[in-house]
Amino acid sequence: MSLTSVFNKFSKTFWVANTIELFERWAWYGFFMLFANYLTGSTDIGALGLSQAEKGTIMGVGTGILYFLPVITGAIADKYGYKKVLALSFVIYSSAFIALPHFDTFTGVFAMYLYLALGAALFKPIISATIAKTTDEETSSIGFGIFYMMVNIGAFIGPLVTLAYKDSGYDTVFYISAAVILVNFILILFYKEPEREVKQESIGTAILNVFINIGKALSDYKFVIFLLLVSAFWSMYYQLFFTLPVFIAQWVDTSSIYHFFDSFMPAVTSTYGKDGQMDAEFIVNFDAMFIIIFQIIISTIVMRWKPLQAMMGGILICTIGMALTLFTQNVMFVILAIFIFSVGEMSSSPKITEYIGRIAPKDKVGLYMGCSFLPVFAGSTLGGIISGNVYGSMSDKVTLMIREVKTRGIDVPAISKDFSATDYFNRAGELMGMDQNQLTEYLWNTHNPSHIWYVILGIGFFASCALYFYDKFLLTAKE
Repeated sequence: MSLTSVFNKFSKTFWVANTIELFERWAWYGFFMLFANYLTGSTDIGALGLSQAEKGTIMGVGTGILYFLPVITGAIADKYGYKKVLALSFVIYSSAFIALPHFDTFTGVFAMYLYLALGAALFKPIISATIAKTTDEETSSIGFGIFYMMVNIGAFIGPLVTLAYKDSGYDTVFYISAAVILVNFILILFYKEPEREVKQESIGTAILNVFINIGKALSDYKFVIFLLLVSAFWSMYYQLFFTLPVFIAQWVDTSSIYHFFDSFMPAVTSTYGKDGQMDAEFIVNFDAMFIIIFQIIISTIVMRWKPLQAMMGGILICTIGMALTLFTQNVMFVILAIFIFSVGEMSSSPKITEYIGRIAPKDKVGLYMGCSFLPVFAGSTLGGIISGNVYGSMSDKVTLMIREVKTRGIDVPAISKDFSATDYFNRAGELMGMDQNQLTEYLWNTHNPSHIWYVILGIGFFASCALYFYDKFLLTAKE
């Protein structure tokens, strides 16, 4: 079948669903890429000044719950209808984006992020189910390829739009995401509900059955071990959003990229740069760009590999890439490491679900596939710990500065609402006889914040090696 004939077979609902997905991902990543620095940045620039541990809890646990809830919200959508639940999702989404910047305490922000996660969890199972129901054996491969392309285009555009308005205040970032979600209220008018099986059981019974089925799948200890090992991949993946933007903002000298764009595309530096440095989120967004450019090439290569080989290789590459992003202050090296990470991400992520289908008993494939969200939940939670307590102790610039001040016995007021982290660094720099660049270099050489790359490397190498032994010695049935 030709590509043109495949495209002609896609219904209007298929294209509407994909467009809705694009705008939803645009809204989500538009704020999510900036969220870590918003939570932990200095209060004088409009950020909240929370600790890395508080950030890790909000982003790790909150995002983990987002991926756990679809087991419940999927049942709700099946019971009450996709269109109604989509509308509810957009109401929660938009109201959460509008309300979030009005909370500045850990408890308030965490509660609002969980509310936002509920909106995302209501949305998430519906669009993927719509794509599945509007494609068949001939069109599903291209159909889901289009779907994932929309995801990555939205993920790429979102941060570029919101970053352009960040100097107007972080409030604007959230309001832009709310406005983008409002576009979906128009698109939903053109969304036709696909056929679905409406069961007569109550919603309580439906949800209970979901958990009973999960329990049955998790009674297989070999499957549980596999899910735990795959969690390591997701814990590394989420460092892209939880840790890397903060690390770049605190430690990486992005002036070379700034001067490059300033010479050839000054509009880029005027939009995404300030004081001779590029925005950290602009650098991290190279990951989405690499995926858009190279996904088809990488997919073509790894489609010939067995799922385990692709997973092990992908996780290993991800490990090296993410570890190296936290290894140096050189921005060109960081961008290269992001590219390495993106190759691993493209290689391993699609193969995880495929491998679950391979190792599941033939009469329980659907049951096992339904648990594919669990490693994302566990990985996000573990990733929050790494980006929170671990990063906060080993690599957080503010923590290391406070530690250095205490060691020297210098009298600097504690950071507060009236004395921001920027004020703290300026006062400490004056008393230590260093400008801010010298102070950053001193802290880097003295306290070695890059050593967190050993943590990432250790987790990834363990997972990759353990997967090999898992397949070789623990599984009785081979692929």
